[in-house]
Amino acid sequence: MILAIDPGKSGGMAWSFSDGLGTVQTQCFSMPETDGDIVDFVRGLTLKSKDPVAYIELVGGFVRGGETRQPGSAMFKFGDGSGFIRGVLMAFGWRVIFVRPQEWQKHFSLGTRSNCATNGEWKNKLKSEAQRRFPNQHVTLKTADALLILEYAKMKEGSV
Repeated sequence: MILAIDPGKSGGMAWSFSDGLGTVQTQCFSMPETDGDIVDFVRGLTLKSKDPVAYIELVGGFVRGGETRQPGSAMFKFGDGSGFIRGVLMAFGWRVIFVRPQEWQKHFSLGTRSNCATNGEWKNKLKSEAQRRFPNQHVTLKTADALLILEYAKMKEGSV
């Protein structure tokens, strides 16, 4: 079981697991709305898995909101939410790996954010790549990064 998380209110989660018989399931969705929803989701995945691993995008001290900087309170809330997710995963026995955005994005050879005129243009480029790699998933701006982090994680873990 591999879980990929793009933390934050506008982030998402994607997971993939093999049933051991050759069937691999992949799903994605927007970030759950409440802390209780996150706990319930992780509990459910834990029951289906042995040796689960989660790749979480490493968040920094800067929160982008459109093209403007956000106040310190937004950064605190963002970091607090990411820490909560980490704590839940660790409490359920998951191996947790943090990955910098630059690291997983480099894997896809799409250039960098600085090559795009706007953050929206970059996010759409990532979404297009996720749609190309996951044609059977409903890819949104909220789930695109999580799906690409999942693809990166699968490569790092040596799985399908």
